[in-house]
Amino acid sequence: MAPLGRHPPDGNRALAEHKRAWVGYGLTAPSYLWLTITVFLPLVVMLYFSFLSQMPFGTAEPALSLKHYATFFERDFYRFLAWRSIKLGLYVTFFCVLLGYPAALILARVVEGRWREAVLLLIVLPFWSNALIRIFAWTMVLRSDGIVDHAIHVILPGAPSIGILYSYSAVVIGLIHSFLPYMILTCYISLQAIDSSLIEAARSLGASYPTIFRRVILPLSLPGLVVGVVLTFVPVVGAFMEPRILGGKEGIMMGTVIEDQFTEVFNWPLGAALSFTLLALVLLTFAVSFPFIKDRLKLA
Repeated sequence: MAPLGRHPPDGNRALAEHKRAWVGYGLTAPSYLWLTITVFLPLVVMLYFSFLSQMPFGTAEPALSLKHYATFFERDFYRFLAWRSIKLGLYVTFFCVLLGYPAALILARVVEGRWREAVLLLIVLPFWSNALIRIFAWTMVLRSDGIVDHAIHVILPGAPSIGILYSYSAVVIGLIHSFLPYMILTCYISLQAIDSSLIEAARSLGASYPTIFRRVILPLSLPGLVVGVVLTFVPVVGAFMEPRILGGKEGIMMGTVIEDQFTEVFNWPLGAALSFTLLALVLLTFAVSFPFIKDRLKLA
């Protein structure tokens, strides 16, 4: 036993750290194993399918080929849909930040006590229902004879119909409703972790609230904002349920075409190739924006 006031020998310290590391590995191993089985292995299988000339079922022998990846670059239709999907992701992410960050800021810094708990409950309440039910509920709201349209006609008789169902705007509204809670919660967690003494110190030094927000609150909450952007942008780019139900013919996106390749056309190699091509475009988008995000995170 080491004397009081002295550190244990380096060998004992290294052994203790080694034991703690193995304890951590043992606790996290089931999670990583489950992610490997449910996420990594299916991705590997789909990647293999994307290089096949045809489905590996039946009497015909498939061969390795890049023709499905070449299809994306040969047909303007797929490139147009890829840009349309990325643009949809940018729109939805922008509006989620515009609505979600101020809501999270008010929730973390203004609302207190039971009211905060009640508002948090309202934010997570949509997760208690199936996403498909929420999307079909929007069809009753956005159609020409829907709830909002009927209420406007009651208040303003003779007003023109505002039905926007089966339009690009309807898809954006539905996706904002689906992913806004993610943005609010991630930003709220980051804002809630900011020490109030830092804000009080800035006030005592004579800083105005806009200056405090720009120099203290925003940089320290940027990690949560970045997480919210990622959790919103990536799923929206590949979304297919909301565009199909709310957009109709105007909701044809890369995600809906990929779904058709798997469920209707039964051309899994092309669907897998389009999926990984879209994934590469999303990663390229993040790679381009990474230097800007990295500099801001350093400031935080």
